[in-house]
Amino acid sequence: LESARKLNQTLRDHFDESQIYRIDHYLGKETVQNLMAVRFGNVLFEPLWNAQYVDHVQITVAETVGVNGRAEYYDKSGAMRDMVQNHLMQLLCLIAMEPPSRFDPDAVRDEKLKVIRALDPVDKEDIVRGQYVSDKKGQSYLDQVEGDSITETFIAMKLHISNWRWAGVPFYVRTGKCMKARQSEIAVVFKDAPHSIFGQKLGRHRNILTIRLQPNEGINLGVTIKEPGPGGMRLVDVPLDMTFKDALGPDAEEAPDAYERLVMDVIRGNQTLFMRGDEVEAAWAWTDPIIEGWTERGDKPKPYDIGSTGPEDAAVLMHREGRKWREIKA
Repeated sequence: LESARKLNQTLRDHFDESQIYRIDHYLGKETVQNLMAVRFGNVLFEPLWNAQYVDHVQITVAETVGVNGRAEYYDKSGAMRDMVQNHLMQLLCLIAMEPPSRFDPDAVRDEKLKVIRALDPVDKEDIVRGQYVSDKKGQSYLDQVEGDSITETFIAMKLHISNWRWAGVPFYVRTGKCMKARQSEIAVVFKDAPHSIFGQKLGRHRNILTIRLQPNEGINLGVTIKEPGPGGMRLVDVPLDMTFKDALGPDAEEAPDAYERLVMDVIRGNQTLFMRGDEVEAAWAWTDPIIEGWTERGDKPKPYDIGSTGPEDAAVLMHREGRKWREIKA
């Protein structure tokens, strides 16, 4: 936080805030931008986007690569600084924010800032840190850095937002390196129907809205229907699946990548997809106490195998409340 404030002040000494473009390339991804279109452009979703209907939200950013040539940098940052404070925080804001009064830079960023400021402090029991180890598929993290590092290459957290819309709804976030597959997605898991006319014997069925960021960018809505055939009422969950490539054709494939889009926005003078100074400082104000707590307690990350889905404790984080992570599919 202190260094962010100093850097912001240095920038403000020479530039107006309207001239500063703080790039987070995740905000340039086509699907990330579609979060606002899906939420605020469709009357179907926004009335359900609250604690009355949403059971929980999962945000996953899994990578198959390790630290590779970035070991020296990464060992000073870890997954919390490298991914959560910026990329996952921005995804969380876009999912959780209130509708802005209009689609312009300050209106959007005002609402994102409110989300960050409403984040509760996180109990240590709601955080799982991990560090990948070799299972003969590659070098362990400690093979690539000096000393007995306790830097995390994986983190899973349960977060809460203290506001009217999201009171009581947990947001589960996780990110890690050297995992089973490269997969980034946001899953909004809706609550069970208040009463099932089919009874308990047909099992539990929930609607899940999944926004895939990579690979195969698209949106999937899981719905429950009758399984075809005789034999009475049997329920099955099926996806209403839309990949941008299939739905939009060549236009989706030819869309500029994240950095290209953001550079074009700089040229146009459009700051909507760029973080404002107070937003950055608020993110660090929430993040720093968590990192300081690890340092004070000497917390060490849990080992997890290369090619796995992370430490077992991450699964326990969900299981203890009767939930489970969505599968990371290879």
